[in-house]
Amino acid sequence: MFELSSNMLYVAFGLYLASTVFFAVSITGRKFKNRSGEEKNKSALLGYLSAILALCASIAYFVLRWIAVGYAPVSNMFEYTTALGIAMALAFVIIYPIYHNRYLGFVTMPIVMLIIAYASMFPGEAQPLIPALQTNWLFIHVITTAIGQGILAIGFAAGVLYLIRSIDFSKASKKVKAIEFIMFGLLATVAYIAIGTGFGAADYTAEFSYVNEFGDESTIEYYLPPIVGPNEGELISEQGFSPVVNLPDYLRSDDVNTLLWSFLGGIVLYGGLRAGFRKPVAGTIQPLVSRVNLQTVDEISYRAIAIGFPIFTLGGLIFAMIWAQIAWTRFWGWDPKEVWALITFLFYAAYLHLRLSRGWHGEKSAWLCVIGFALIMFNLIFVNLVIAGLHSYA
Repeated sequence: MFELSSNMLYVAFGLYLASTVFFAVSITGRKFKNRSGEEKNKSALLGYLSAILALCASIAYFVLRWIAVGYAPVSNMFEYTTALGIAMALAFVIIYPIYHNRYLGFVTMPIVMLIIAYASMFPGEAQPLIPALQTNWLFIHVITTAIGQGILAIGFAAGVLYLIRSIDFSKASKKVKAIEFIMFGLLATVAYIAIGTGFGAADYTAEFSYVNEFGDESTIEYYLPPIVGPNEGELISEQGFSPVVNLPDYLRSDDVNTLLWSFLGGIVLYGGLRAGFRKPVAGTIQPLVSRVNLQTVDEISYRAIAIGFPIFTLGGLIFAMIWAQIAWTRFWGWDPKEVWALITFLFYAAYLHLRLSRGWHGEKSAWLCVIGFALIMFNLIFVNLVIAGLHSYA
């Protein structure tokens, strides 16, 4: 059952790739007309059908893994990040029939693939749940949060699409630098997946002994060559070498090392593309989306956030506080992840206020959509992995 669930995720990834290709062809390829003379785009339809099949395979993975492990598969980074990608695909499949916007599919499907591929970099083995996770609130709180964030991710995709379409890339500006920073972040993720896959295929590991935050001696494994090492770390494996610097005990050195490799890989990949195209990376995409209706994508981003925000609030704050009371006998403890969930809530609340009361439509709204999802990813990746806290088990 467990192996079958993994195979279904591979099938889903292949179908998401097919959907991406079909939506790309729908933008760049030939269109057909029906008997009444109306223009039809068969590739866009195939892209949407592929997305539906991919979602079905993803849900099959989720259900089969749940049955195999005996609990909702959202208890670690692999499971939750995969669930986030599935939630984004679910939101797209629901939204697409309303707008029939193939450009949204062209942007959304690669992001879903990137999220699932990033999840695959974490250990996928089933592990026993710690006591705090042995409750039905694991299902209620975490899945609701993932669904809310998945819908908010559609707002991000629409916001990026709006900005790529509307920004003038012919001259240097702060806007160009900002959208290029987003492109760099996406490319850094691609680079990390490629680097991690390469060293994984080479079966690279380096083991260190170190002193943890409790003052005890422990061991840690690195799956990428160590740029930074653990507190008072000492190499005890045959593979590997001494790091450039050792980090203090309150930072998770292996995850900081991973972030550094991602950053360096992103520099190489982004720099290569920038030099090859001799223009901003987002500027090379702009001609493909030149026919995007800005008013439509602006409306999509707003509607996605208007729907996703209350769902995220319910799962990420209200259900989370109930679970915290059951697990740790307090509703709120200023744990780093709790703090950043609150910051994310306040940001999206401010977005809706500015949108509805101050008339922040169009480009201003798009930038807020992008920043909001950046907060979500910062909470998921940096806060979860680097900063020690009650949620470090993820």
